[in-house]
Amino acid sequence: MQKDIYDRIIGFLQGASWAIVLIGAFFTFKFSIFLGIPLSIFSTIIYILISLFLILLLDAFNVNKERLKEAKKQTKLLEELITKTHS
Repeated sequence: MQKDIYDRIIGFLQGASWAIVLIGAFFTFKFSIFLGIPLSIFSTIIYILISLFLILLLDAFNVNKERLKEAKKQTKLLEELITKTHS
C-alpha cells in the first residue's frame, strides 16, 4: 500500500521528534548539571514531558486524518444507499 506525502511527512517528523527528545534530554542534563543534580534532573524531566506532548500532537494530526478519511468513505456509502433507495 502506497503512503501519500502527508503520511511520509508525519512519519518523518515523528522519527525526528524522538531523536530530538533523546538528544535534547542528554544536552539538557549535561548543560544544567552545574546547577546541581536535582535541578538538572527536574529540568530534563520537564523537557521530556514537553517534547512528548508535542509528539502526541503529531500523532493527533495523523489520527484526525484517518478519521476524516473514514468519514469520507462512510459519506460516499450513505450517498450510494440514498440514490439506490430513491431510484
